[in-house]
Amino acid sequence: MDKFAIIFQPQNLQLYWTGLIATMELLGVSLIAGALLTLPLTLMRVSRNRWVSSPIWLFTYVVRGTPLLIQVYFIYYGIAQLEWVQGLWDTHWPFTWFKDPFFCAVLAFTLNTCAYTVEMLAGAIKETPAGEIEAAQAAGFGKWNMMFRLILPSAMRRTLPGYSNEVVMMLHATSLASVVPALYDLTNAAYAIYKTYYLAFQPFIFVAVLYFMLTFALVYVFRLLERRFLAYLRPIAH
Repeated sequence: MDKFAIIFQPQNLQLYWTGLIATMELLGVSLIAGALLTLPLTLMRVSRNRWVSSPIWLFTYVVRGTPLLIQVYFIYYGIAQLEWVQGLWDTHWPFTWFKDPFFCAVLAFTLNTCAYTVEMLAGAIKETPAGEIEAAQAAGFGKWNMMFRLILPSAMRRTLPGYSNEVVMMLHATSLASVVPALYDLTNAAYAIYKTYYLAFQPFIFVAVLYFMLTFALVYVFRLLERRFLAYLRPIAH
């Protein structure tokens, strides 16, 4: 118990608080940026024009087929460390962003979550009931009017359960930011206490509890959203 008491010393709790803020910032920015990219890429992904849909298919295939850790390494230790990129750090946008470790981590997380979300949403669009489309056509809806007023809203609602899993997975994946120097997330906070006090388990057990609490909160929020937006899919009680 004395070893666990070290975790609750004010200076160590401050480390965890700093790591928690960084973790939530990584998660929030990545999800928002990923969502903004998802909509246009999804429309391209479901296009019948192969010249439009094939590059997006290749992007999602490569990103989903490689580990996120490798993607973080590729962006931070690869692209950001190229001599010609570093030569443009201070003069040319957007290369100026690559000297920021936070941007490199966010870029990797954004592209990763975007790839998975695009495939989920594209799948939901393709599974839109034919009856809904026929009803919209009979009502005189045009192609884009039908997409934005009927198909997309319906697909987004049906994607909620799968997207909730993606958000939770991204929360856990933020721990990979600990491999990027100068980024102080929850995992790095635990590692700092481990190095200071030589505690092998206690700092990481405490971090696991924090991740569990965050996961529980996210799942609860998404359950409320599903209850609100997917109510029409629940069987009618007799």
